[in-house]
Amino acid sequence: MAIARGAGTEIIRSASFEDVSNTEVVMIYGVQHHIYTVLSITCHPRSLNATGDYIQLKLLGYDSLGGTTAQNTHIFQQDMTLYTTFVWNDKFSFNGYEPVDFAGPMDDATKQDAIADQGSSVAQVLKVVAEHASDAFDCTITYIDQNNA
Repeated sequence: MAIARGAGTEIIRSASFEDVSNTEVVMIYGVQHHIYTVLSITCHPRSLNATGDYIQLKLLGYDSLGGTTAQNTHIFQQDMTLYTTFVWNDKFSFNGYEPVDFAGPMDDATKQDAIADQGSSVAQVLKVVAEHASDAFDCTITYIDQNNA
């Protein structure tokens, strides 16, 4: 049975990524008029170049302070030891697309509404990356996808 994805739907999704290293991996590709709520991310290093190498999560999207497109906002960076598991279960949400560009900072309701309206043609993406090419992390993500199109 197909999963309903039309306007007004809310579905829970998950994805798994094996052998994440120092090349950024997109965990969520934003879609216009969608809101994503991340429920949890787990990361487990099966190999590390060195003890203490990190795993990092960042959102490529709009900076509401600077009024600037395509900026990396760092969500977490966790130093790791081999065969341990890091669980990020602090919930946060982000829009699928950036707003129509405005001069920062977000200092009134009009700009706040522009962020919610997601009127640009620029997708926001959630990415994970490790510190070194020899690192190999297994990562999973669980999130809610709300379609408000």
